[in-house]
Amino acid sequence: MGLGTTLGRQLRQWQIQNPEALQSGRAIANRLIDALGAEDALKGPIRDLANQPLLLQLLHGSGASQTSARASLGAHIRQTYSAEVQSELQDLLDAACGTSKPEPATAPPRQSVAAAPAATALKGLEPLAPGLALSACGALVLSWFGQELDRLIFDDWGWSGGLVLVLSLAGLAVGPWRSSLRRRWSLSSEQASQPRQVWRWISSPWVHGSGLEAAVNLAVLLIVLGNSPLPLGQVILRYSLTALACLGLAALCAQRWSVQRTWSGSAGPVCALIGLAAGSSLLHWKLLVFRPLGLSIPAWVLLLLVGALQLGWQLPRQQPEERSTALQRLLASSCSWGLILGLVWALISRLQAGL
Repeated sequence: MGLGTTLGRQLRQWQIQNPEALQSGRAIANRLIDALGAEDALKGPIRDLANQPLLLQLLHGSGASQTSARASLGAHIRQTYSAEVQSELQDLLDAACGTSKPEPATAPPRQSVAAAPAATALKGLEPLAPGLALSACGALVLSWFGQELDRLIFDDWGWSGGLVLVLSLAGLAVGPWRSSLRRRWSLSSEQASQPRQVWRWISSPWVHGSGLEAAVNLAVLLIVLGNSPLPLGQVILRYSLTALACLGLAALCAQRWSVQRTWSGSAGPVCALIGLAAGSSLLHWKLLVFRPLGLSIPAWVLLLLVGALQLGWQLPRQQPEERSTALQRLLASSCSWGLILGLVWALISRLQAGL
């Protein structure tokens, strides 16, 4: 699949997701240039094509109107560009219309069969690398900031790091600013690979797209971390890195299977804590109980309650046109990877204790 086909399919995906965002040539050009990356040779032709009024007719029209716009754009491309550029732009238009030809099936060389999965994974990880790197750096900065706040304020007040984390998340989830933050700070599968949107990798774990999900997640965090002896800097570092690991794996799966997702909130770290607690309880064959406000809440109760709620939130398609399976949608969610990572960490801890 060539670059033109890739861009055309991305353009068609944007059109399905949010057609109102593609009402001007400048908006289309900016998105395509971002998706183009370092291919400078095509930036000029792509910008010219995006600014053609016929492209809007092609994207938003149907039937004879769309067919006429496609033919006129094809004629313009043939008269203006070299054969190589023509081929890429024609492929882009075909894919944007949903008429691109499937790639012919070819048998891979025998010596490359074993390396194919690793090569595919690395290729899928490449567009996400800037966001992953920036988020990892952001976790260190936030951890330092939390450490300084602890030293200057919260140590004297006697507040635990877990309590401060919950109050910080709650402060961002309520108030007149919550709607704006949800819209501007969350991360979608489309934005995950866009260089201009990499900062959302840092911000998305701190805002919740749903008020109900925010209430559930903050309640669990308060139950599990409310009396944590860890200082605020360590709590923030572990929270941020856990959220990053869950989000990175979810984004990789979403990209692999073209799942439309918007990620926000603390679902990944919350499910990781629940998975760790439930896994440790099972592996040590000992009931692990949290005791907030005099209540006795076993870890398996949290697992069942939060798991049932997350299944209800994650299984439905976020876009009606999507053709993903239920398992693919679950693996494209940060909560599923949080549970998996928590269980893995519980197993590692049990093996270390056995040694």
